Amino acid sequence: MRLINENDYEYRFGTHGPKYLTDSGPKIDMGVVVIGVGEAHPCHKHVKQEESFFVLEGECAVYVDGVRVLIKQGDYLQCAPGEAHMFINESDASFKSVFIKAPYFEVKDSVYIDWKPGQKFVREED
Repeated sequence: MRLINENDYEYRFGTHGPKYLTDSGPKIDMGVVVIGVGEAHPCHKHVKQEESFFVLEGECAVYVDGVRVLIKQGDYLQCAPGEAHMFINESDASFKSVFIKAPYFEVKDSVYIDWKPGQKFVREED
């Protein structure tokens, strides 16, 4: 058994960004992410992991392989391995979500992609 509390961990950028609650497996990586008003998390994909998000607060535009999807409180979004995703908080309130990456890998498999909304999206195969 492992019991932890979110308040014992810090966000990557102080008040926002990802906060890993588990990052050593053995089966998943899990944490919470906060994206402030007007902030973005860059476009990236995972080669072998799927990444899922369960929205706790607010709403956020997510671009999955270049397609805009609006997720809001109570929504669950699952991105398959290889699906590029980028978050942009276009709302007037903070966004908070649980994220889960599975299966766990000791080596991070994030690949950042130089893409922004308005550009043509071309899916690159791994």
